[in-house]
Amino acid sequence: MQKKKVLFVCVENSNRSQMSQAFAIIHGGENIEAFSAGSKPSGIVNPKAIAAMKELGYDLSKHESKSLQQVESFAPFDAVVTMGCGDACPWMPAKKFIDWQIPDPKNMEPAEFNSVRDMISKKVKQLVAEL
Repeated sequence: MQKKKVLFVCVENSNRSQMSQAFAIIHGGENIEAFSAGSKPSGIVNPKAIAAMKELGYDLSKHESKSLQQVESFAPFDAVVTMGCGDACPWMPAKKFIDWQIPDPKNMEPAEFNSVRDMISKKVKQLVAEL
């Protein structure tokens, strides 16, 4: 079976798309090749996201905040998932486009942040099952 390629996009590529990419690796294992990028990347992965994922045993500190141009060469994707970036979401060659309305957890307290993290985990698990 060929690996499914999934790209997760948000604005800064420092929280939601990074955690989505991590969960795709966790839930998808060998069957998924996961990427993430931002329409206006911040250049850093939010320490809160690193801490939230560390609780689940995943080291997000190895990830980098990337621009869409940096992942373009991996296209076409089986799915491109955007997270409430509205018109800033660019077009990428993909079989399927999905938009998740996920609140930006950047300025949330840890408990709220973790509830967004857990919502992302559920959505990614469902996506992996559908692909």
